[in-house]
Amino acid sequence: MPLWKRNLIVLWFANFTVMMGMSLVMPFLPLYIEDLGVTDPKELAMWAGLVFSGTFMASAVFAPIWGALSDKTGRKVMLLRSAIGMSIVMALMGFVTSVEQLFALRIGMGIISGFIPAAVALMATNTPKEHVGYALGTLQTGGVSGQIIGPLVGGVLAHFLGFRSVFWFTAGLLLIATVIVVVFVKEEFKKPAPAAKKAKGERRHFEMLDHLKMIWPVLIVSFLITFSMMMIDPMMSLYVAQLAPNAENVALIAGMITACTGIANIIFSPRLGRLGDKIGYKKVLMLAMCGAALFYLPQAFVTAPWQLMICRFGLGMCIGGLMPQVNSLIRTRVPHELQGRMFGYNTSAMFLGNLCGPNVGGFIGGTFGISSLFFISACTMISNALWLRFAVKDPKDQQTANAQGA
Repeated sequence: MPLWKRNLIVLWFANFTVMMGMSLVMPFLPLYIEDLGVTDPKELAMWAGLVFSGTFMASAVFAPIWGALSDKTGRKVMLLRSAIGMSIVMALMGFVTSVEQLFALRIGMGIISGFIPAAVALMATNTPKEHVGYALGTLQTGGVSGQIIGPLVGGVLAHFLGFRSVFWFTAGLLLIATVIVVVFVKEEFKKPAPAAKKAKGERRHFEMLDHLKMIWPVLIVSFLITFSMMMIDPMMSLYVAQLAPNAENVALIAGMITACTGIANIIFSPRLGRLGDKIGYKKVLMLAMCGAALFYLPQAFVTAPWQLMICRFGLGMCIGGLMPQVNSLIRTRVPHELQGRMFGYNTSAMFLGNLCGPNVGGFIGGTFGISSLFFISACTMISNALWLRFAVKDPKDQQTANAQGA
């Protein structure tokens, strides 16, 4: 078996384990904050927002730093650093006695995190170019599968064992991911010699600036993708409640709809990745964004949860062709020795979208109604597709533009 296929299988299970562990605790974090003594509704909402956003803010700042370090030390080292660090921080969360301590640890989680970006970078840099789309599309399904199963397992554990035990269980899962990486992941990485580093340092600096000029339009694409999706995702349970006001199992219905989106993502992400390998990642990404816009629009007009589920399944098909194609674009446009840094920048762009989307969506949804968000997300996706078409140049076009500018 080729090394890249072996790494793909191993990292799939590692991503599944990590994302299942991380999603175990997400559904009940507000309840855990309340259990720590925050009972006032306004304070509870404020602290819940801070605890959620603190991780994203710290990750957005530190992702490029870890990415640059991975270019020097290798991506496997970053996988181990992240998994071990997150397991320690997660275990400590089970011992906190105040919401301030929890907030500090969530920021620490953001600082030390980076397992998924490191896995993407390792897979991208150790896979032949003709298979990158398929590999990254398949890799994404591991994380999505973990996200689907995690909340269910977390809910069961929290019910029978209590909130704190879920954090310790998650720490154990992260340690399992560490063992998987240590034993099974093999990376082809040549550490630059000190003399070569010194001789090429200045030239690499200018090379990085040149490649950043080429990549920054792609970073905007990543930001807008996550921004448009995160405007709506946190509101989904509220929207289901509006569609079925008399239903007693709103949480279950909302969970099924969310799972439906994830299942479609799992099914179609590898297929769209393979299609990108054949016809080009930019084309598939444009088609996926236009398709997502088309599936967003009817969600504003549905009158029953089953109709929403059909639309969300279609949306999940298209989501499977978004971020894997973006990562493939970066892989094919950046030299090997700079890819960790560029993937770090891309991770920061995604985290900024995760930060801004819920806040903007909450304001607009509260002012104009949740259904208005589907129109805005559709328009954002179409605008993003146009930006991709005209701003993200192919490597040959970029070289011509640089030559003319010189």
